[in-house]
Amino acid sequence: MTATTAEVDVHPELAGWLPAERLHPDRPLWTPDELRDLTATTARELAGPLTGLLRYVPERRWWARLALTRGVELWLLSWLPGQCTEPHDHGGAAGSFTVLTGTLDETYRYPGGPLRRASRATGAAVGFGAGHAHRVRNDGAVPAASVHAYSPPLVPTRQYASLHDIPAEIPPLPASTMPFGELLARTGEEGP
Repeated sequence: MTATTAEVDVHPELAGWLPAERLHPDRPLWTPDELRDLTATTARELAGPLTGLLRYVPERRWWARLALTRGVELWLLSWLPGQCTEPHDHGGAAGSFTVLTGTLDETYRYPGGPLRRASRATGAAVGFGAGHAHRVRNDGAVPAASVHAYSPPLVPTRQYASLHDIPAEIPPLPASTMPFGELLARTGEEGP
């Protein structure tokens, strides 16, 4: 089945900036490299419009869904100093993030592997496979923002008390099979 522009949802403030072709609505699954290219290109080419969308909320990280197709979801997140995620995986989805502004610190692990840490400054982009679990934090003194993508879209995350609790194998959670209109109706209240 060929996807139509009705199967691509773009944030209304980015409709003129983020063409449906960039989101490849016919692509059912994206690789970590394709996701990294998407987040890096979006952060680089849409820095101005994205900065205009950003909000900083003291109570929790802020996020806005930028785009959704059957194969990928794209998000913008903001991080005040000290804000972070809990340790989590992406339920078997591949993912990526690119730092739009500031610096984010990532502690990550693949099942059976060692804990690793990386400080990711503005422009840094990382793509990761389905077995990746991480914790992301703004340890800096200034706000940060990042662009994230996941494929398949809207797969729930699993949280852990610690990255040491990651099982030897991270089983995938089922991707949604609901019609695109129902996918679109999911608001992302829980965020990425």
